[in-house]
Amino acid sequence: MVNSTQFDLPEISGEYITAHEAVYHRLRNALMVGAIKPGTAMAIRALAQYLGHSPTPVREALRRLSSENALQVLDNRRIIVPFINAGQFDELILLRIKLECLAAERALPYVSQVLIEKMIGIDATMDRAVTRKHFDMLSVLNQQFHTVLYAANPNQTVMPLIESVWLQLGPFHRQMMDKTLSYYLVDHHKHIIGALNNRDKKELCSAIEADIREGIGRAGQEVLAGTDAKYA
Repeated sequence: MVNSTQFDLPEISGEYITAHEAVYHRLRNALMVGAIKPGTAMAIRALAQYLGHSPTPVREALRRLSSENALQVLDNRRIIVPFINAGQFDELILLRIKLECLAAERALPYVSQVLIEKMIGIDATMDRAVTRKHFDMLSVLNQQFHTVLYAANPNQTVMPLIESVWLQLGPFHRQMMDKTLSYYLVDHHKHIIGALNNRDKKELCSAIEADIREGIGRAGQEVLAGTDAKYA
């Protein structure tokens, strides 16, 4: 059963899009930022009622998200937000590092001081969110920080791949946020900004890798070590 106490699906703003696209993007975004917990059953009729749409676009959105490995179809045809095991987690972390280092290095020649200032502003807002333990906002801002950098490259084609990894990690990442912060003793976002100011490609990749490994990487490995799939 789905209700507003389980998760919040953000509205889609901007130009008119079809009901199918609106439902898909709202569900996809909610999964990516971890607004829906692992193990949540995605009941078509309940979701349709909650979103104010007919079951058809909801069914299509769930099909698309299942094909992207964001949802799991069980033997009884129930659809859930999947749990993650240690092997899957390690592979997703490695993919994040490889893809995001590539994206950052390719974006570096296009990074302006205006863009750096924008990233500094996002990071400052994140600092306030950490202090107030606004974890939902923190998840959204973290993705914005990285997206602003990677999308600076006008020729980039890697963002769909990166978002696919974020999509699979999202529910687990959000549930781990408070634990992640206990490991994240150094603000590597500030190191990323420093590397951008220095135009240092090697320093930039090193900061991004540390940001991923010392945040969700270490916390997730501790929780998942010795388990097959489930966590609290």
